[in-house]
Amino acid sequence: MSFYTGRYVSSHGSTHNRVPLSVGEVTLGWHLRESGRTLALAGKTHVLPDAHGMRRLALDGQNDLSTLLKEGWFRLVDRHDGHHGEPDSAYADWLRSKGYASRDPWTDFVIAVDGPDGTPLSGWKMRNARYPARVAEMHSETAYTTDRAIEFLEAQGDDPFVLHLSYVKPHWPYIAPAPYHAMYKPEHCLPVQRHEAERGPGAHPMFRAWQDEEVAQSFQQDVAIETVRPTYQGLIRQVDDHLGRVWATLERLGRWRDTLVIFTADHGDYLGDHWLGEKELFHDCVQRVPMLVYDPTEAADATRGTEDPGWSRRWTWCPPSSMRSASTPRAMWWRGRSLVPALRGSQGEDWRDCAVSELDWTFRGARRRLGYATGQHMAWMVRTDRWKYIHWTGGLRPRFFDLRQDPGEFHDLGEDRTLVGVRDAMRHRLLQWFTRLKSRTTITWAEAEQRTDSHKKAGVFLGEWRRPPGRNPGGRSRPSRPRHCPAPRHAR
Repeated sequence: MSFYTGRYVSSHGSTHNRVPLSVGEVTLGWHLRESGRTLALAGKTHVLPDAHGMRRLALDGQNDLSTLLKEGWFRLVDRHDGHHGEPDSAYADWLRSKGYASRDPWTDFVIAVDGPDGTPLSGWKMRNARYPARVAEMHSETAYTTDRAIEFLEAQGDDPFVLHLSYVKPHWPYIAPAPYHAMYKPEHCLPVQRHEAERGPGAHPMFRAWQDEEVAQSFQQDVAIETVRPTYQGLIRQVDDHLGRVWATLERLGRWRDTLVIFTADHGDYLGDHWLGEKELFHDCVQRVPMLVYDPTEAADATRGTEDPGWSRRWTWCPPSSMRSASTPRAMWWRGRSLVPALRGSQGEDWRDCAVSELDWTFRGARRRLGYATGQHMAWMVRTDRWKYIHWTGGLRPRFFDLRQDPGEFHDLGEDRTLVGVRDAMRHRLLQWFTRLKSRTTITWAEAEQRTDSHKKAGVFLGEWRRPPGRNPGGRSRPSRPRHCPAPRHAR
């Protein structure tokens, strides 16, 4: 939702999966619509309708506005979220047309495997990740989504377009179709990053509680790491190969000359790092995602093929970059700044020297195991080149890391007495960020400037005593009043 709004989680309020974005929030789809573009979606999105807000506005889902609001102002090429069976989706219908006879072909074929004896096994069991999916590669989620994206591109002709091509994989369930399920072995994968100190008696209570989650317990077994990581890497390779098809289509259609391409991810995956599975905490392996940008203009030739390590500290997200390209400045909504100047060799001042991230852990069993009621379940991270500071609500102590001395983030310095001053300075950074969050979204800063100290122009003369600039006969001042109001008799 931060991608779609250009706003921090603490501003837009959609703090977790399946927490709807408020119907009052303005998204990238609306911004682009105002510039004459349509934002199309092929693949995955977590947009959920704000049912309470839509009911309040008497939007019953029977008109175009309701449909657009439900989908975050996306026009659907095809939507497939890939987290559970979607038996009524277009993908399920398509699979059935290809011979996968099932009420729920995603569960029965896409994320299921044939075991060694031919018995179908569930992909939800990570021990089965070593086997190929029961679906052919050409019918997999990644292939299907790519097909729909290519169809969309081919239908645009020379018209402008904006497409959010959003792949489900690599994501649990960790099941890959042949041949990608067997392309890699454990020795081809990055080694697991974990340290015994992370499980010692001084470990942060929240960190220990997270290590007790079922997914973490599973990934603490070497056999789970050696089974899942090669398949995960195969799923990444599959996305790479199908993106090659997209790039080839853009080349064939002559659209590389006028298409801005932004490639990134929303998070990483622990896969056993730090004795954890899944995501959500603040380690770099989860938080620090890659971003590749292709700007087709000649103005970007000066930086083409270069790397800017500072971008991870400078961008809130794409709407400012996309909007500058589409010529629709909407500064009252988003917190980010455009990357376009950086792409074209004129970064300007470095306006941010830290990154901030947020976590709502309301829905985790760790909260209940620690005895916290709802309402005491938030955390925020602020990270500079050297330090990482994590603040927890509910009275929990902070976590703190020296990334220069401990790039693996194994040794928590949250109680180190020699670093009290450094922790206080990082906490102050976080406070500064929090107090500058953008909550007002209905007027621009220019409008705010225009309205400043303008009450008298509106006929409001609050607090006057004297009538500037002159005086009445006798030296006494008289309060000013609108011309149409006669003075009361007793004041004459």
